[in-house]
Amino acid sequence: MSALGTVVRSGVGRRRVQTLVIGLATMMAVAASVLGGTLLVVSGAPFADAFAEQRGAHLSVEFDADQVSAARLSESADAEGVGSAAGPFRTATVAPTSDGAGSGWPMTVVGRGDPSGDVDEVALLDGRWPTRSGELVLSAGSSLLPILGMKVTFPELSGSPTLMVVGVARSVTQTADAWVVPSQMPALTAPGSGGYQMLYRFTDAATAAQVDAAGKAVTEGLPPRAAVGKQSWLTVKKNAERDTALYVPFLIAFGTLGLVMSVLIVGNIVAAAVGAGTRRIGILKAIGFTPTQVVRAYVGQALIPAAVGTAVGVLAGHLLAVPVLAEIEEVYGSSSLAIAPWVDASVVAGVLGLVAATSWASAWRAGRLRTVDALAVGRSTSTRRGRWAARLADRLPLPQPVALGLARPFARPARALAMGTAVLFGTIAVTFTVGMVASLGEVVKAKAHDVADVTVPAPMPFGPQGPGSKKQPRADPAAVAAAIDADAGTGKHYSAARVRATVSGVTGIVDVIAFTGDASWGGYTMVSGRWIDKPGEAVVPTPFLAATGTRIGDTVTVNGLDRPVTVRIIGEVLDPRNDGMQVFTDAATLAAAQPDLTDTSHHIAVASGTDVAGYVDALNKDLAPLGATAQAGGLADGSDMVVTLNSLSAILTLMLVAVAALGVLNGVLLDTRERVREIGVYKALGMTPRQTIAMVLTSVVLTGLVAGALGVPLGVTLHGWVFPAMGDSAGLRLPDSVIAVYHAAELLPLAFGGLLIAAVGALPPAGWAARARTATALRTE
Repeated sequence: MSALGTVVRSGVGRRRVQTLVIGLATMMAVAASVLGGTLLVVSGAPFADAFAEQRGAHLSVEFDADQVSAARLSESADAEGVGSAAGPFRTATVAPTSDGAGSGWPMTVVGRGDPSGDVDEVALLDGRWPTRSGELVLSAGSSLLPILGMKVTFPELSGSPTLMVVGVARSVTQTADAWVVPSQMPALTAPGSGGYQMLYRFTDAATAAQVDAAGKAVTEGLPPRAAVGKQSWLTVKKNAERDTALYVPFLIAFGTLGLVMSVLIVGNIVAAAVGAGTRRIGILKAIGFTPTQVVRAYVGQALIPAAVGTAVGVLAGHLLAVPVLAEIEEVYGSSSLAIAPWVDASVVAGVLGLVAATSWASAWRAGRLRTVDALAVGRSTSTRRGRWAARLADRLPLPQPVALGLARPFARPARALAMGTAVLFGTIAVTFTVGMVASLGEVVKAKAHDVADVTVPAPMPFGPQGPGSKKQPRADPAAVAAAIDADAGTGKHYSAARVRATVSGVTGIVDVIAFTGDASWGGYTMVSGRWIDKPGEAVVPTPFLAATGTRIGDTVTVNGLDRPVTVRIIGEVLDPRNDGMQVFTDAATLAAAQPDLTDTSHHIAVASGTDVAGYVDALNKDLAPLGATAQAGGLADGSDMVVTLNSLSAILTLMLVAVAALGVLNGVLLDTRERVREIGVYKALGMTPRQTIAMVLTSVVLTGLVAGALGVPLGVTLHGWVFPAMGDSAGLRLPDSVIAVYHAAELLPLAFGGLLIAAVGALPPAGWAARARTATALRTE
């Protein structure tokens, strides 16, 4: 081994604490960066590849067949900005049932003779395309489980037509739930219903404004009510990328904190090593080392643990990415998603480059030291700096060890600043994580609507099926409501009936929740607008507005019921269930279109002073003959995504706090080693081990308090930026009640968290100083 290699290996082995700190800091930064970079890349790659390969539709428009003819729609393919078009295809909204199952949910069926074409080439995943009437291809995302050979019946249509599933397919822009040959459509279309679908690719469709402009061009000259629904490819793209994109702002925040902390810690450690090893540097130069070799020696001592930490960080990033990539593969039917090698290479090169540049800048002073000057410098510390602070501390009514500790940061201001910066970042991370957990909790509460004291859950949507199974009767919602209202302990009560439907222009199931009674107190968090107060009004979540291209004041048509229902949107609510595809309205709105609402839950607020447990017991006696059961509390609805985010944030925060504490440990350890003779003098004059520990711990009190006081507002600011960005990635607009989750009673303990981090990092060196023998300390030079 060369002489330079020997020096590097010796330095790494001798400075174990510094080696551990550098390795852990780089590991955390690399893990967050690899995971964040991977999700940023793969969140859009599968959709972009599939969209290009299948020539996805930039805009799909559903038209009312009673308002416009097929010939007129064909002419829209020549509108300005249209590159290519497909259609018109006949469409129908139907409610099927499958083999051995109860009533199914509504679905959009399109009559199409060929899966290929210039627009929206449908990809067959299994089976074949239908070639005659009586055959059906299901979308992979259909509400029916797609099984080849399964019989699908449409009992609500004339003649109850039955079709066989012959294939499973996927449209990248989700233009239908199922496809049949055009000759099958008349049998699937009820009198007075049905429509046409046109699919367009535009010459310019990169932005929502361009898609909107082209959409207006294709509908220009048509009757005002001809177009009943539109779906932009940008909305589908955002929904497809939503789950993975949710993590990106969060990981960028932690990755940036980790990278900045790594740079600061590496720079501080190398600078401290140069300052503490001035005499050693002089010896190296005296035996023939050049200034460049001296600098390279210190850079190598930083790069070795950084390289190990980088390797572990890459592995951790890969392991954390596995479940997310598996979920994306399931969505797109792909099996080839993996972390791009260039992501690993970029992160590794970037982090090691930063470490090398930082350590080189910090070690440059070692190369410039003159050999004679370096050899003349001993290990004694300067006694001039911080004298004013020591005199001021002496005047305070404090024990002498405490006064000595409080004055210490002013003797080594650069080192105190470095330790304070590490504590600052740890406090920011803790504050940010506390806020994020609280905000996610508010989102879960908004999702569950669990403010009710007592709930009577809705019955299961389908009863048991199969030979010999006994179908259970459903409880009559009106009878259950009457029993609840008759109970003396009932304060407020409303019922919520869920109906599965579709909305013109958008494929997939939409949940329509119809309320009987005032549900405004039920925990529904409004983002804008107001709550419903009369029939014909509706409140919808943000993703619904985005998917349908509507806003407050617009109307939408709900299909899949006995007859279409048009509602006016008067409010925006926070509710991420069913990907936000929900419509909240009054039960009277559906009275004519869906008179039999059986999938009904009841939500009760008991009267003041009523014992909830006793109320539940008494109510259940009345509900038992009706086949219903009450339970205390609301319908809790957790989220795997929330659990994952909370777990990931806890892991990354603990890593940042550990790095911060180790940064303090490194600084205090250097300080106590430099002051070993001074500590020996104090011990000779009567300082006890406990007083020694108090002196060392007190030396980081001011640093911890200042860093904590600064870190809390910065953590709150970081949360105020990251969490709304996460909501935007998930397609949600978040109200202030979800963002403003910090309270004064919580911020004060968080500010003292900086002191706690500093004290934990200083405790091991304090114990070492207390155990040092006085004679040994006095002999140390």
